[in-house]
Amino acid sequence: MKILDLSLTYHWYDEIESERKKEEYREIKPFYRKRIMNKYHKESVICNDRNCDICAFRMGSYPFCTPIKYDIVRFHRGQGGKTTMLFEIEDIRIGFGRIKWGAPKDKKVFIIKLGKQLK
Repeated sequence: MKILDLSLTYHWYDEIESERKKEEYREIKPFYRKRIMNKYHKESVICNDRNCDICAFRMGSYPFCTPIKYDIVRFHRGQGGKTTMLFEIEDIRIGFGRIKWGAPKDKKVFIIKLGKQLK
């Protein structure tokens, strides 16, 4: 079982814990590319695959641009927080998230779709 560990601010932690927020968003930057993807293109590499969004991510069989298969996300309340909660991960993809749930306007992000909460 593979676990993705992510820290959240108190506000977003509480929103997810209450199940009002069903997705978590992370910026498409090298730090999260390394954590979320098996391998990725560097910006200077030109990818000719039309399905490869921003030469960084693709749901498919191509050895680059494939997500790591995480089963569970463990959220930490605050940076390095000891209070945690676990959720199943239904899907990880790139797209535009909901602004009311903290996604930036007009900017694609990694979308971590949450499943049921684990006790």
